[in-house]
Amino acid sequence: MILNILKKKLEDAKGLWPELLPEVLWAYCTMPKTSTGETPYSLVHGTGAVKPVEVGEPSLRYSNKSGPRNDESRLQDLDEVKERRDMAHVRMVSQKQQVERYYNKKAEVRPLKVGDYILKAKTQVAKDPNEGKLGTNWDEPYKITATANK
Repeated sequence: MILNILKKKLEDAKGLWPELLPEVLWAYCTMPKTSTGETPYSLVHGTGAVKPVEVGEPSLRYSNKSGPRNDESRLQDLDEVKERRDMAHVRMVSQKQQVERYYNKKAEVRPLKVGDYILKAKTQVAKDPNEGKLGTNWDEPYKITATANK
């Protein structure tokens, strides 16, 4: 949803998109992803991003992070980044398995037998370039006439 809003903002900007692009990229990098539960920035750098506004006018978060303890907390963040990446990987795999289970629950498995008709997908080479993207993606139907023994 947020990405759609960002795309719309860039489309509305028309010729001003080069000025808005850094803001959009920053928003994308600092937004937690559903699959990992982490922001791409934090997975790469080991810590959350600080908005430029917080540096100019210090917030409580920024003032607590700056100072002599900053080096210690930064080293601790870097030590924990491997664990955070592993946990993000586990969450991502878990989400993919959940989607797979949902899809397989809806899919109807039906064995093919002699006499059934099947469609063969066209390869990119076999597609007619004059048809465009609305052209057929399948060759004509084929009838199964025999089975191959294993």
